[in-house]
Amino acid sequence: MKVAMPRKPIIRTWKLHQSFGSHEVLKAVTLEIPETSIYAVIGQSGTGKSVLFKTIMGMLPPDGGKVWFKERELSALSPDALLAMRKSFGYAFQNAALFDSMTVEENLAFPLKEVLRLKDRDLIRQRVTELLAWIELPGIGSRRPDTLSGGMRKRVGVARALILRPEVLFFDEPTTGLDPVLSETIHSLVVRVRRELGITCVLITHDIPAAFRIADRIAFLDQGSIIAEGSPGELARSDHPLVQAFIRISFVGNTAAPSREPGA
Repeated sequence: MKVAMPRKPIIRTWKLHQSFGSHEVLKAVTLEIPETSIYAVIGQSGTGKSVLFKTIMGMLPPDGGKVWFKERELSALSPDALLAMRKSFGYAFQNAALFDSMTVEENLAFPLKEVLRLKDRDLIRQRVTELLAWIELPGIGSRRPDTLSGGMRKRVGVARALILRPEVLFFDEPTTGLDPVLSETIHSLVVRVRRELGITCVLITHDIPAAFRIADRIAFLDQGSIIAEGSPGELARSDHPLVQAFIRISFVGNTAAPSREPGA
């Protein structure tokens, strides 16, 4: 029987601390995110999940601890070197954060012009057109974001995060405000990003059944500390009372019990 080789980590943190004044948000967070995986961070609201993302990406300098992207320690880079390294990361915002004064095409072209400094209009239009087709929204380039449905805005937000061809894509609550059908569309898109593009996907989500269904590994963050981490099956077997209560409540009325091992 062929045994799957473990994936090496693409992102690592070690005893990561982050505070705002006297309020300690992250407390010695240590984790490893395998390359080309789907990694979910779950937990109650206000426990530091978004701060963890921003600290990993270098948008917030850590107060203590270290962050590595592949073999480079991000927390030790100069501001210019860190800025260049962040081109390897994409960020899909919770509310898509599109510019309503721009068309969809202009929104997607913006990073190409401002970050990559591309000048070739035909190349830019080709990249935008191909990506809109890939997210299954061809022909909407001339529309403005305020004319799009919530699900369409979310997908365009993901497309803008993908336009720079990152190695890691962070999703901040990708299905907030969507109905179950549209939420499933976004979760399917996350799976496609990993499967078809080979991009590591890291997501914050309150949709616990979806996390157990699509993620390879899950970290449970509580009050700035990771209290459980592992495959969906390992997390389901956690004996931590808060983890068990969170899972039990999340799966009330859901017939898909959280007992599977990864493999989405």
